[in-house]
Amino acid sequence: MQSAASPLMPIPGPLDPVPVPRAVTPREDGRIDLMGLSRPQIKGALEESGLDLKAAKLRSKQLFHWLYHRGETDFEAMTDLAKPMRGWLAERFVVGRPQVVEAQVSSDGTRKWLLRSDDGQDYEMVFIPDADRGTLCVSSQVGCTLNCSFCHTGTMRLVRNLTPGEIVGQVMLARDALGEWPKGNMGAANDADEDEDASQYSPDGRMLTNIVMMGMGEPLYNFEHVRDALKVVMDGDGLALSRRRITLSTSGVIPMMARASEEIGVNLAVSLHAVTKEVRDELVPLNRKYGIEELLQACADYPKASNARRITFEYVMIRDKNDSDEDARELVRLIRKYKLPAKVNLIPFNPWPGTDYECSTPERVRAFSSIVFEGGISAPVRTPRGRDIMAACGQLKSASEKKSKAEIKRLAEEKQAALG
Repeated sequence: MQSAASPLMPIPGPLDPVPVPRAVTPREDGRIDLMGLSRPQIKGALEESGLDLKAAKLRSKQLFHWLYHRGETDFEAMTDLAKPMRGWLAERFVVGRPQVVEAQVSSDGTRKWLLRSDDGQDYEMVFIPDADRGTLCVSSQVGCTLNCSFCHTGTMRLVRNLTPGEIVGQVMLARDALGEWPKGNMGAANDADEDEDASQYSPDGRMLTNIVMMGMGEPLYNFEHVRDALKVVMDGDGLALSRRRITLSTSGVIPMMARASEEIGVNLAVSLHAVTKEVRDELVPLNRKYGIEELLQACADYPKASNARRITFEYVMIRDKNDSDEDARELVRLIRKYKLPAKVNLIPFNPWPGTDYECSTPERVRAFSSIVFEGGISAPVRTPRGRDIMAACGQLKSASEKKSKAEIKRLAEEKQAALG
C-alpha cells in the first residue's frame, strides 16, 4: 500500500538508466541500519560515529563477518567484541531485515514472501528448492519500469528502486527462514572454487546456492544498487556466493549490459520471448527502443559470455503467439547468425487474473523444443513452480488491487511513452 510520505515516483524518462535512486529513509530512533553495507561503508559509519581509524577498521571486519557470514542481528551475540563495544554499537546501529507481511508455501515446496519496507512499500521474493540446488528469486524494484504484456508485474507502476540493503536483506531473510546459515566454512564458495559441484554444499537441495535477479523490476534500471548489493553477496568473507551462481535477467537494456559484465560479472539471462519485431514489440515493448538484432549483437559483445558461461534466453511459450515451428527455426537462425554461446529456457506461460494469453499446449512446447535442440542449441522446458501461490515466472505482483483491462492498457501506454 502506498504511504502518504512516499509519493509515486514519476514514470521514467528517455535516458538510461531511468529511475531516480531512493535515499534510505532515516529511522525514527536515529540508529543506522548496517544491512547491505560493504566493509568500507561499515568502516566509514563507525568512524563517523566516533571510532578512530584503527578501531573502525578492525570492528568493520568483525561486523562484516557477523552480519553476512553468521547472519547475526544481535550485537550482544557478537562474542569477539568487548561488552562495552557491543553496547556502544547497539545504541548507534541496527541490523535490519525486511518486514514479512505474508509467507506462503506451495504444494511443490516453493516459498513466496510478501515483504514490506520501512516506508510502507510491498515487494516479493521466491525460493525454489531442487534436488541439487536452492534458488532465490530476488526483486530489484517496487513495481516495474517496463510493461511486458505477458507479465503480471508489468501491470504495476514503478514506485521506486530497492536499496542495496533491501536487496541483500532478501537473501539474509531467506537464509534465516531456511535455518541454513553455514557452520564454519560450510557453504563458502568463492571464485577460487567456482567450479565445485553445488551438491557438496547442499546435499539435500535445501541450501540457498543460487540467486536469480528475476523478481519484481528490471535490474539494469536499478544498476548501481543491484551492483552494490551483489558485491556484498559475493564477498568471500561473508555470504561468499560465487558469481557463477548468480544470474541477472534483463529485458534488453542495452546501454547497461556492458557495464553489468564489467562491474558485476555474473551470468546473463535475456528475456527474449519472440523472434519477430511485431510479436516482441507486443510482448516486450522495450523492443521498440532496442530491437532484436541490436539486442543480440549486445549479447555477442557481452565480455563474460563463453561456452562455459552461456547466455540464457528466456522464452515464454504463449499459444498461437510465438510457439510455431517457424518461430523455433527463426530462433535457431538468429542464435547461429550472432554465433552466441547460448541456451534457451522454454517457460510455459503462467496465467494471471486479467490476461488474454494462454499457455501453449504441452505437445506444441515439445515440438518447439525439439526443433531448437535439433539446431544444436539446448532448449529445456522449465517446469512451472509455485503456480498455486502465484509465485511462478511472470506472476509476482505485490499490490492486491485489481486493475481493469482498460487501466492496464492505459498504464502500458504511459510507460511506453516515457521509455521512448
